[in-house]
Amino acid sequence: MINAAIIGVGWWGQKIVNAVQGKSERIRFIRGISKEPDSVRDFAATHAFELSTEFADALTDPRVQAIVLATPHSLHTEQIVAVANAGKAVFCEKPLALMKADALRSTNACRDAGVLLGIGTNKRFWPSMRELRRVVASGELGEILHVEGHYSNENSGAHFSPWRGAPSETPGAGMTGSGIHVLDALVNLLGPVARVQTQVITRKPAPDPTDTLSIVFEFENRTSALLGAVRATPFYWRIHVFGREGSVEALGETDLVIRRKSAKPEHFSYAPLDSLKEEFDVFADAVAGNSEYPIKMTHMVNVVAAFEAIVQSLESGQPVSLAPT
Repeated sequence: MINAAIIGVGWWGQKIVNAVQGKSERIRFIRGISKEPDSVRDFAATHAFELSTEFADALTDPRVQAIVLATPHSLHTEQIVAVANAGKAVFCEKPLALMKADALRSTNACRDAGVLLGIGTNKRFWPSMRELRRVVASGELGEILHVEGHYSNENSGAHFSPWRGAPSETPGAGMTGSGIHVLDALVNLLGPVARVQTQVITRKPAPDPTDTLSIVFEFENRTSALLGAVRATPFYWRIHVFGREGSVEALGETDLVIRRKSAKPEHFSYAPLDSLKEEFDVFADAVAGNSEYPIKMTHMVNVVAAFEAIVQSLESGQPVSLAPT
C-alpha cells in the first residue's frame, strides 16, 4: 500500500479522494494540504487523513511516499520540482504545464531524481478508449489517415472556482478543462504534432463560460486530425480513427463502433469502471515497482508542446508550426 498526500482538496481533489480512499488496495491518502482547511476539515475526518496548510508538511513527512497535485496549473512546475527534490513520486493533474519549457523542467527533475511522474489523464483508462487503442495497434484498420475527437461537458459552470476563470491559468478556452484529454488521446495515437490552427468563438465569458473550440492538426507522420470542445453543454465524448481499411469510434466511456469495408458496423458495449481509481492503481503499482508506468514523459512533453502551440495560434489567429521532435 502506497501512502500518499494530496495537495489541493477542492472539487477535483475530493473526487480523487472519494475514488481511492477505502476502495483501492494499492494507494491511500494519509495527509492532505489545503489553504482553506476549515472548509474541508469534516471531509478530511471522514476520510481519515491528516490535514494541514503547508506544502512542506507533505514533503518532509517520512510516511508519505507519493504526492498528488490537484492544484492550479501555474503551480505545477515548481511543485513537481520540489517533490522530485524530496525524492518522492509525484502525480500531477492535467495539464502538466502550460508551456513546453516548464514541462521539460518537470520531467528532467523527475528523471534526475529517479522518481516516477504520473499524469492525470483518466480518460485513457475508459474501456472504450482501451479497446480503441487495441484496434488501432492491431493494424486491422490499415494506414491511419485521420482522427476526429470531441469532448464537451458542463464542468466549467457547475464547478467554477475563481482561479479557473483567470486567463493565465486557463488559456485556450476549453483546452485545460476538456480539450486536453482529447489532445492526449490524439498524441497517444499519432505521435508528435507538426502544425495547429485554432479557432474559438465566445458567447459568454467566465464565470460559467460559453464558447466553442475548433482545432485543425497535422502530425509529424502526416496524419490529420480535428478537435472540438464546447463549454458548457451536456457531456459528450467521441474519438474516431479513420484508416484505409476501416474506422473505429469510441463513444463515451463504454461504447465502441467498428466499421470495415463491405461490412455492417459492429457495436460493442463494455462494463464500466471507475477510471479515477484505475489510474491511481496503475500509478501506485508503478511506484511500488510492480509494473511500468504506461505514459512516457516524452509523451507528456509532446502534449504540452502542442497545447502551447494551440494557445499561440488562438492568440495570433494564424497556424503555428512546432519544432520537429
